[in-house]
Amino acid sequence: MQQQSRQPDLVEGSLPVFVFPTELVFYADEQASHKQVLTLYNPYEFALKFKVLCTAPNKYAVVDATGAVKPQCCVDIVIRHRDVRPCHYGVIDKFRLQVSEQSQRKALGRKEVMATLLPSAAHEPPHARPQEEERKMKEQLADSVFFEQTAFQTESRTPSGGPSLLTVLLGLVCMAALMLPTLGEQESTVPVYLHLSVNKKLVAAYVLGLLTMVILRT
Repeated sequence: MQQQSRQPDLVEGSLPVFVFPTELVFYADEQASHKQVLTLYNPYEFALKFKVLCTAPNKYAVVDATGAVKPQCCVDIVIRHRDVRPCHYGVIDKFRLQVSEQSQRKALGRKEVMATLLPSAAHEPPHARPQEEERKMKEQLADSVFFEQTAFQTESRTPSGGPSLLTVLLGLVCMAALMLPTLGEQESTVPVYLHLSVNKKLVAAYVLGLLTMVILRT
C-alpha cells in the first residue's frame, strides 16, 4: 500500500530535488571561497541515490560525487574550484544533481546549480538582473552539456603513466657522460675524444639532477 501511495511521485524527472544553496559564487582573491558545500536533502520516506554532473569538469574537484541519502536525511557535497585563472572570471558553469530510487537507474528528479568565478567580492553583480540579461542567461544554460563525474571524480591526484622515454634516454646519456674520463687523465683506455672537461660533467650532473626530480614527481 505504501508503494502505491508514493508511485505518482516517482515519474521520471518529476521528483522535486532540494539543494542548498542554489548558486555557487567563488572569489579568486579569497582562498576560503574556493571550497563550497552543497547540501542535498531527502525529505521522502525512501532512500535516494544521487549523481553530480558538470558542464566544466576540468575546473572543479568534487568529493563524493555519487552516493546515497537515507530517508529524511541530508548529505554534504564538497566542491572545490581548482582553476581560478582570470580567463574564467564571469563564466557561468552549471552543476546538475540527479537523484533516483535505490532500485532504479532512471533519474526521478534533477536540480541545476549555477557556479560563477569572480575576481573579488567587490565585483559581485547585483542580484536584480535585467530581464533581457536573465533571459539570455537561461537560454545559454539550456544548451549546456553535462559530463559524467568520472571526468572529475575527487580531489585525489590522477595516477601518472611514469616518465617519458625521452626523459629516461636523456638521463642515461647524462649518467654515461659522468662515467667518462675527465679531460687530462692519462691512464685510460677510452679514446681521448671521449674525455670530457670538468664544466661539461658539471652540466651533465645538473641536468641529471633535474631529470631525477621530474621522474620522482611522475
